[in-house]
Amino acid sequence: MAKLLAKAKLNSKKTFSGLDPCLPHERWLSVHSSDTSPAMAAALMSELGLNNETGYWFVVQPVHLHVARDHLVLTDYRKLELDVAQSRVLFDAALPLFEELNHRLLFGNEHYWFMQANSWTDLRTSTPDAACGHNIDAWLPTGASARDWRRLQNEVQMLWHQHPLNDTREQTYQPRINGLWLWGGCTMGESTWGLDAMASHLIHPAIPIDLGSDKRAIQLLDTLISPALAGDWSSWMQSMSTIDQQTLAPALSALENGTLDVLNVILSDSTRMSQWTLRPSSLRKFWAKPSLSRLAS
Repeated sequence: MAKLLAKAKLNSKKTFSGLDPCLPHERWLSVHSSDTSPAMAAALMSELGLNNETGYWFVVQPVHLHVARDHLVLTDYRKLELDVAQSRVLFDAALPLFEELNHRLLFGNEHYWFMQANSWTDLRTSTPDAACGHNIDAWLPTGASARDWRRLQNEVQMLWHQHPLNDTREQTYQPRINGLWLWGGCTMGESTWGLDAMASHLIHPAIPIDLGSDKRAIQLLDTLISPALAGDWSSWMQSMSTIDQQTLAPALSALENGTLDVLNVILSDSTRMSQWTLRPSSLRKFWAKPSLSRLAS
């Protein structure tokens, strides 16, 4: 990375609010600029084979809310150790509560469920990664229907609080599943390449995203998110080393031997995003010594 950034052309730098409804890379991929989370429900449903639906749908994720001194904190859903069987048990328990309100609830996989709520199109929501690690108050759904959602959420929480599955999880030192996170609302069929790419990565994170037959591809490297949220900097460094060795070093080699015509690098954290470009000719900048200092400028 140090060698690539030292020789790259900086195309743009942007700073976003720390209270945005999505992270900068989620905004970029979905070509998104509104005050709600990207319209992900349709793309995720399609990726999971739920293609024959109509109406307005939300992504619903079972989550663990950590109780702090005077607020609740959303924790990283990737750390839940929630398998399909456990998720299905919780889904089946909550389903009647949704049906009472005439909201269909569909099971996608252990992390992603989907709710049809045609009358809740006013809800403004945030992605779980944008809210994760923070007091959830600033990221909870807003809008005229928010009170109805909170009422349903509370009923599910009370039901799950006394569910035997959560008692079993607690006994085996796994976090209790004590909440739902709602986001990604959209009409079925409302999708773009970027949304489809995000959905594909969320379901199959190890598979690069193909951009078509012209030998272009994009690889989303988000393995640093979980250790950063946990403050596990040893794991963060190990993951960064893996990215450097398995992705960036081969990309550098491909530029050096001419098999790669152009490399675009987009770097982001929770509030900033920068875009860089390299071509084989970029590597002729012999005076540019390997350094990460440009990240701080």
